[in-house]
Amino acid sequence: MYDQVAQNKRRSAALIAVFVLLVAAVISAMLYLVNLGIIGVIVAVVIAGGSAFVSYWKSDAVALRMSRAVPADPTEYARLHNLVEGLCIASGLPKPRIYIVEDEAPNAFATGRNPQHAAIAVTTGLLAKMNRVELEGVLAHELSHVKNDDILVSTLAVTMVGLLAIISDVFIRMMWFNGGRRGRNDRDGGGSFPFLAVIGFALLLVAPLLGKLLQLAVSRRRESLADVSAIEMTRYPPGLISALEKLRDDTTVVSASSRATSHLWIEAPVARVEEEGRLSKWNRMFDTHPPIEERIAALQEL
Repeated sequence: MYDQVAQNKRRSAALIAVFVLLVAAVISAMLYLVNLGIIGVIVAVVIAGGSAFVSYWKSDAVALRMSRAVPADPTEYARLHNLVEGLCIASGLPKPRIYIVEDEAPNAFATGRNPQHAAIAVTTGLLAKMNRVELEGVLAHELSHVKNDDILVSTLAVTMVGLLAIISDVFIRMMWFNGGRRGRNDRDGGGSFPFLAVIGFALLLVAPLLGKLLQLAVSRRRESLADVSAIEMTRYPPGLISALEKLRDDTTVVSASSRATSHLWIEAPVARVEEEGRLSKWNRMFDTHPPIEERIAALQEL
């Protein structure tokens, strides 16, 4: 398990680099298509680096705001604060900020850039439907993401994937409506439009899909590892197993979530069966989490 944690930390650095390079490539393609040439590449690198820098500092705030999370009052949610404090003492972690999401669906997520600047958010549905040991198992899972340094790359994915989708959409619309200055100039002058423009347009079209695939690479294996790490933290497998079984059997879906943040939650808050939504088949195809039955079976073997 410790080797896997170390490997995931190395992968996190690689994934962050790939996100930045992909954003730079997409912006370069767009600026090339509007005839900015090498200046466009320089601008793209600056924008990509700047977006990564801003995302590093602010992506956790974006994730919390997108989820409509509010700070958990220490008096009203004393049990929640006490459980988190106990787990942090046992695992040697600083206590993260704790947030509440007003939603009847049971779920939780962790975000932040490092253990010293981490946050955990839980839904009111989770607090209502989990007993003490089940809630402790869920909180241990989220703290494991903090301890394993999963939260930085997972949180950056929220803003970087969204940025890719927005940029691609905006510039494809611009090129569609104005015909593209690069296209007109190169056709008139016999330049390299057919080859480079096709590559540029292809990159703009597939960038959102590439971003989604990177998002999948961020979370799938880390979820299973966080389950195992949570058991090591609580020393009580039945707690998390029972919590996952309740999450499996619960059909409510978090309303204050989006596909941009779905990989953060302990269970992806999207429709998976037709009764929950028309996009259930699409969601299963691009699921950010391993099947919950597989996670339960793996923990039962411990």
